[in-house]
Parts: sequence; C-alpha cells; structure tokens
Amino acid sequence: MEAPWRQGRGRGRGRPGDGLAGRAGAAARPPAPRARGGPGVAAAGTSGEGPSGEFRVRPPTPGAAGCRARGAQLWPGARPELSSQKKFDEIKKANQAAAKKLVEDQFSSSSEDDDEDAEIKQGKILAKTFTIYTSQTDGDASELERTRQYMNEAFQSGAMTCLICIASVKRNQAVWSCCGCFCIFHLVCIQKWAKDSLFLVSSPLTDDDFGKKEYPWPCPKCRFEYKRSETPSRYYCYCGKVENPTVDPWLVPHSCGQICEREFKPSCGHKCLLLCHPGPCPPCPKMVTTACHCRKAKPVPRRCSAKEWSCRLPCGRTLLCGQHACENPCHAGDCQPCPRVSKQRCICGRQTAERLCASPQWQCDQVCGKPLPCGNHTCEKVCHAGPCGDCPRSGKRSCPCEKSKFTLPCTEDVPTCGDSCDKVLECGIHKCSQRCHRGPCEICRQEVEKQCRCGKHTKRMPCHKPYLCETKCTKTRDCQKHQCRRKCCPGNCPPCDQVCGRTLGCRNHKCPSGCHRGSCNPCPETVDVKCNCGRTVIKVPCGRERTIKPPKCKQLCSRPPTCHHPAQEKHYCHFGRCPPCRQSCQKALGCGHFCPVPCHDEALVKQTGVHQSAGPWEQPSEPAFIRTALPCPPCQVPIPVECLGQHEVSPLPCHSADPYSCKRFCGRLLDCQNHTCMKECHHVTKLDGTAGGNKAGPECSQCEEECTKPRPSGCPHRCVLPCHPEDCPSCLQMLKIKCHCKLSVLYIECLKLTCADVQEKELLVSCKNQCPKELPCGHRCKEVCHSGSCPLNCSQKVKLRCLCKRLKKEVQCSKMREGQVSLECDALCKEMKRKASEIKEAEAKAAIEEEKRRQQAELEAFENRLKGRRKNKRRKDEVEVEQSSWQKYKNLIMLPVLGVAVVMVAWLMVYND
Repeated sequence: MEAPWRQGRGRGRGRPGDGLAGRAGAAARPPAPRARGGPGVAAAGTSGEGPSGEFRVRPPTPGAAGCRARGAQLWPGARPELSSQKKFDEIKKANQAAAKKLVEDQFSSSSEDDDEDAEIKQGKILAKTFTIYTSQTDGDASELERTRQYMNEAFQSGAMTCLICIASVKRNQAVWSCCGCFCIFHLVCIQKWAKDSLFLVSSPLTDDDFGKKEYPWPCPKCRFEYKRSETPSRYYCYCGKVENPTVDPWLVPHSCGQICEREFKPSCGHKCLLLCHPGPCPPCPKMVTTACHCRKAKPVPRRCSAKEWSCRLPCGRTLLCGQHACENPCHAGDCQPCPRVSKQRCICGRQTAERLCASPQWQCDQVCGKPLPCGNHTCEKVCHAGPCGDCPRSGKRSCPCEKSKFTLPCTEDVPTCGDSCDKVLECGIHKCSQRCHRGPCEICRQEVEKQCRCGKHTKRMPCHKPYLCETKCTKTRDCQKHQCRRKCCPGNCPPCDQVCGRTLGCRNHKCPSGCHRGSCNPCPETVDVKCNCGRTVIKVPCGRERTIKPPKCKQLCSRPPTCHHPAQEKHYCHFGRCPPCRQSCQKALGCGHFCPVPCHDEALVKQTGVHQSAGPWEQPSEPAFIRTALPCPPCQVPIPVECLGQHEVSPLPCHSADPYSCKRFCGRLLDCQNHTCMKECHHVTKLDGTAGGNKAGPECSQCEEECTKPRPSGCPHRCVLPCHPEDCPSCLQMLKIKCHCKLSVLYIECLKLTCADVQEKELLVSCKNQCPKELPCGHRCKEVCHSGSCPLNCSQKVKLRCLCKRLKKEVQCSKMREGQVSLECDALCKEMKRKASEIKEAEAKAAIEEEKRRQQAELEAFENRLKGRRKNKRRKDEVEVEQSSWQKYKNLIMLPVLGVAVVMVAWLMVYND
C-alpha cells in the first residue's frame, strides 16, 4: 500500500513556481484485465478506474460467459445484448445517484462548514427582519426572544412539525398558523381537521336541530375555537397580505418579506414593525408620554407596551368605608377593601363585634321577637332592619285545598272545607280523591296501562311505580363502535364511557380520551432529543424524535485523541467518529526537519482486492476504505537552489534540492547583438575575459535568423542582409500602388514615399487626372485626383423650369439643391393654363356626346335585329301544318306499285304479241 503523495510522483521536474504538482508525473495504473474471447473486450465483472480516478465496478455484459466459452467477441450487431446492457447501466446510475443523495442528506447536517454558513445566513435574515423594530428601541432586542424562538424553529430543519400528520413542515408547502398558539399546520391537514370536527359535533343533532346552530371547530393544540366560516381555504403568509407567497431563500419560510402591520395585542393603536414573521408580535416599541396610576407624578415618556407605571407614592384615594384613605403604593384598578378593624353593631342592633371596616353591615343569628301589631304573635324573622310588618295570619286565608276562603282572627286556624282535594298528584296525571286535608297528598294508587321507557312493552301496574323492561338497547353509541347495552333505553343513549385506547400518530402512546369518532387528538407529550454528550436538549412533539436531527451542541468534544498527539483539535460535540486530526504531524525526519503535513495516523485508504460482481443481477458494492497509519512524506522544507542558467533562485523541497532547469529560454545575447539564445535553460561555460554574465557561451545556439530590425514607416520590404548589428541600408525597391481614385497604377520609389511628408505623399499618389467620383447631385467631381471625400459645392449649370414648363433658366447646381433659387409662372402661363383647361373640358364633353350617340345607334340596331327575328318566326309558324301518315309515306308506297304496274303492262304487251 502506497501513500497518496507517492502514487503520483514522477522523475520529471516541474517549474519552480509549480510546486510538487508541476513536477509530478502521471500515476501508474495497472492494465485492465482482458477477456479470453479477444483483446478488445473487457472481462465480465472486472474493475477499473473511472475518468475521475474513482474506483468503479464494471458490470459484465449479458452473454459474456457464453462468449468466453465459444472464444468469440461481442459484435456490435448484437441488439438484445446492447439494450439489456443499456438498461443495466441506467439502473446502476440511478442506484448510485440515490445512494449519493442519501449520503449527502445524512452527512450534510453534520458538516461544520455548512452549519456555519447556515448560521451566518440565518443571522442576516433575522437581523433584516428585526431592523425596523430595533431602530425604534435603540438596538434593544430583549423583547424579541419569544419571536426569535419561533423564527429559529422555522429555520431549523425538522423543528416545525404538523401535529396532525406528525410530519415536517417544508418551505414549499402550504401552511396555516393558529392565531391563539401560533402553531403551524399543513393547510390540507387543518382543512380535514376542521371538516371532521364539524361533522362530529353536528352528527348527534336531529333533523330539526341541524343547521340552526353554527358549531365551532377547535385548534388541535390550544383548542382555540374558530367559526365554520373561518375554515382556511387559501395559503397566505404570516401577516395575511400575500396569497401563495413565493419561496425565497433569503426570507423566513412562508413569509412575504413585507412589514407585518398586525395590530398589537392588547390593542394600543400601533402596528407591528417586524417583517412578516411567525409567532406572536413583540411588545409595542413606540414611545408615549403617560402619567402614573394615581395621576400624582408628572407624565414621563415610556414604551407603549409598558406605559402603565407606578410612582410608588401612597394612593390616597378614599375607600368604600368613607372613613379611611388607601395606603397602598400607586396601583392600577380599584383600591382594595379597607383592611382596618372596628367595633360594629349588627342590623338589629342587639350585638356588637369587631369586624373589617370594609363590611360594616352584618346579621346576627337571633330571631327578631318583636310583637306584631296584632298583639298575639311575635316577629319570626332573623336580624333585620326596618318595621316587622303585619301579622301573616291576618286577613282572608284559604283552606288546605284552596277552594274556600275564611275571615278569622289570627288566633284561630283555618278549618277544612269538606270538598274533595283535587290537587294534581306527583304522577302529573291523576288528582287527589280525598277530602280537603292538611299535609301532603298520598301517592297515586290507580292502576294504569304503562309503557316502558323504551316503548317496546306495556303492563298494568300502579301509576306511582315506574316501569322499566329488561330489554337491552342495541343501538351504537356516538363512538360508532360500542353498543349502548342499557336496560330499557329511551333512545338518548349516553356517551360512550370506554377509553379510546387507539395508538396515536406518535406510535408511542395511546389515546387517553373517551371512545370517540374520527381522528384522535395529537399526542400532548413532548420528548427530549439530546446531543451526544447530553448537555444540549430540545423538546420535540412525541413521535418526531426518530426523524428529527439532534441539536447542535456548542460544548467541546471530550473524547481522547486516537493519534500520537497529546490532545485532539477542539471541535463541538458530535455523533459518530471524531473528524480526522488536522494538526501538524511534527515527527522528526531524516534530514533534521519536522513533518509539517496534517496528521496521517488514521488516513482513509482504498482497500485493494474488492469483491467482483458475478453478473448483472448482483448489486455493485461501494469501494471499501480502511483507516491506517501512513509514513511521513518526503521533506518539503524549501531550500534556495539556483537554476543551471543562473536565471533565478527558487526554493525547492529538501528531498530534491539539486540544480535544475527552470524551463525558460537561455536569453543570453548572441554575437549578432539582436537575438538571444533560445535553448532551454542550460549550463554555460564562462570564457576568460568576458565582461558580464549575459554573454553567450560555446553551449549557446548560433543566430541563423534574417534581419528583423524595424523598417522605416511605410516600407513593406525586408532588409536584404542577414542578421547584423549595424543599421540597415536604404530601401531602393519600387512600390506599386494605386492613385487616390483607384483607376491608375503608379510606380514610386520606396525611399521617396517613406521619407515624404503628408503633402508630398498626396502629390505622389495623385494621378493628376480629373476625379471620376460622382457627387450626390449626379455630376462628376471637377477636382484633380484627390484623397478623402469630394466637395459638395457643385458648380455645374442646370436648367430650372417653372411649374408649367414654359419658362426656363440656367442656375448653379448647388444653389438649386439647397433651394436658394426658384422660378414662378407669369400671367401668360396662367392664361395658357386656363385656355388649355377649357379646351380639355370641351373635348371631354364632345367625347361624352359622341359616346352617347354611338351607344344609341348600337341600341337601335340591336332592336331592329330583334324585331326581324320575331317576324320570321311568326311566318314559319303559320306555314307549317301537321301532315298525315299518307302524305308522309305515299312516295315510298307509290314508287314500288308503279314499278310493278309498268312491268305487268310490259309483260302483257309482250305476251299478246
């Protein structure tokens, strides 16, 4: 096993400024094994290094075993094998990407650099959020601790948990915040919670009661009640201004970034100055001038959130007793009752006792006993004030059944009337059948047909006895799980008295509530999540302790070091292995220096001989790494060494401090005194009598270049001599150039042209002919061949005519283009215009009349032709008469008959002869 800094070291030397990396050669790599079937096919399941030097396991191609058996190569035309290989590579890449992402997610939170960057970013966002508030409080942020805690939970990964689904609340998810406890829930979860709560509350109602009363739904955490109309339907930011706030990494999650402007609670007339934030608004930071509670002290400026204050002077307000003043320090609200004690009489004045001054009126336990106006009875009221009143037995009194009234002295009792009592008995149905009597009526003893409470059975029995059957109710209680099982239940089954006992969403506890419908309330318990050392603890909802990240502990790790150093580097408490020791090794090397590289007692080195996969069905294994102690690298202490050509002195590592070539050009001046030696830095032998160290030596190259001295300005020719130290001779060659107008070719001596000034060059290059360029007006330039643009003042004479083209005048072209000259029509032109217009009008009228006559003639000719056709048709209709059949076919019949007759006559004549 070789150290990492030895694997890439080569024999070549780099430039002095490049360090070890510039002088290191390519790392030696073992040749990849080849398959038996051919030299160009890699063996199935072999391993090699990828383009980045990482260890990769190459999967075997399908059918590789068969190719090895047959000794054949994998040809490009094997489509099924290529497609399966492609699918396998895609699956392999997907698995590696998923594993890499999992590792990054697992270890990214433990990276101290990332944590520090996140803390810096979080601090900037918090400072930006609190800027306006702290500007009002002169930098005092002591009142922001509660709000800061909510904002820290919003930033901490996994700290914000929806208590309904027991899942983390992410930045890009729609949420809802309770205005009572400021707990954050997923919008979908709280909508389902509100819907289920309203359904469970309204389900026991009858059809008559349904819809008459609007029942609220509670917050899952603080049980703050909301109306049905307050059920959230849209996703808003914390302050409620922006719907669907965009995700901004430089803002608090789910915040719009605007000023909150929510009313403070309790309301003081001011609004919150923080940027849109979670949690409660801090106390009002405004300054107001207010007086103390007792209004004795002078008003002073105070914070609006603490505007009520006490001057600590005695209150001095008169108490309710009317005798003493309040001695308490300046306070808010009403004064306390008088604390002093005094002797006070009762209401009737018979007894005296020491009592608090705040309660002067009191009653004793004695009966009044004063004689009433009747003179026969005494007052039976307990200690009272004022007159006793009339005798309660005076006046008209009723008999016990209240049917008859009697006027009797107060000393006589009212007799019974003898009529039936007729008072309604306790059953509420029947009346008392006894005669008028004193005292309560008896119980109802009539036998009636009574129906049991559930209404399923009837029985004759005394009216005063209740009738309960033994039938047990089979209805399901409001929990929709258990039966009522109460005897003779009238239908209003009581709530289920059993414990729910279902496992809550935390998977740790069971629901302690009574048996109920719908989802159980979130688990109220909290769990402590500790760091590795146990000093830092955070409380999370029960059930989240398995998925939430442990808190970041600010205590130093107390584990002993695992390397040769007496103490390890200071780092914070963590889980798992301690980070590699980054202290300097400081072991003594052979040259006398100390090893300056980081500690390498536990270096992570790739393990060789990794297991090879047997086929595409086997998942590729990750490279195996082991921790082992590596030897110290060669001494890298810089030693000043001069290069071979004495160009520079560079610090080289101690282990390779030998004369070297700096890879520059030699740079020594050759004999031509114009060029330097272009050989790479080399050793130069100093000759006797040479002055200075910049003279070329016998090892330097000989100059074989052409003369490269600068030529005069404008001379394109080279010096005809080889490289020489003296000045170059004058150029005598001819230059072939075109004149200014680009029409003529001139031959000028190079020396004359390069030595001439601007005016002489203008004359030399001119062909002395007229300039062939055309001016904007269209005329040819009158100047001699010249450079630059032609002058615009054209002197050519042109004819200028009036509008009727009768008058004409010769003027200069430039003046006419500038509009300086114009020619107007005279009176004769106007008279000619008038006559010409009259002639045109007459000709137009004559043409119109001629056209009308021509059209009329054509119309008459057409009508005559049309009339002639109608007469010929009428005559033809009169002559033509329909012929009979004989007239049509008589010629066809008569000709054969006449022929036969002639033949017969001729035959008869011949026969008679």
